Amino acid sequence: MKHFSKDDIEQMPRIKRLNIINSITGIKPANLIGSIDLKGNTNLAIFSSVVHLGSNPALLGFILRPQEKVRRHSYENIIDLGVYTLNQLPNNMTLEGHYTSAKFEKNISEFDKCNFTPEYLKNFNAPFVKESALKIGLKYVESIPIPSNGTIMIVGKVEQIHVEESALTKEGYINLEKTNSTGISGLNSYYKLQKIDSYPYARPSELPSFVDERK
Repeated sequence: MKHFSKDDIEQMPRIKRLNIINSITGIKPANLIGSIDLKGNTNLAIFSSVVHLGSNPALLGFILRPQEKVRRHSYENIIDLGVYTLNQLPNNMTLEGHYTSAKFEKNISEFDKCNFTPEYLKNFNAPFVKESALKIGLKYVESIPIPSNGTIMIVGKVEQIHVEESALTKEGYINLEKTNSTGISGLNSYYKLQKIDSYPYARPSELPSFVDERK
């Protein structure tokens, strides 16, 4: 097994270091964040840093990289309008989704350039992605600075959920394989999701037979 020390990592060429550190957390969800500015210009950007923060209230967060060198149009729109959408990237549009990360000018819409269709649902004032089978409308709650690297966690409250009915169980589980959702490893590798199994709530008194088998 290959070993990298802290010094090894710090002395790596920049791109190799970026690739390794962005890959070591494994597969992350690929989400397209949809927003709109005060002039009506739409924006769409791919993010792999979306995390669940709580169910009551229903909160989700995502990480924005430092703002100093590059203007973050998604962030500006979210702050100005107070709403945005999360749309899981369908696995038949990974190339289109990847290129939403290109640095377009603010008045140029990634929806148009990357062949996604904006749609407005249930009077929500930010664009959803029509091609996505799982989409979420969020209201901006707060920005949490992370001083150690200059990033920001954006926290949003779930206002709407739209999901293909065939992917939703009666218990409320969502089968991400049926929504054709996509995973990301590193900065530019995309994966299909395949369900392995579902298990009951884990209790110490109900350990399955694998425990005895491995002794």
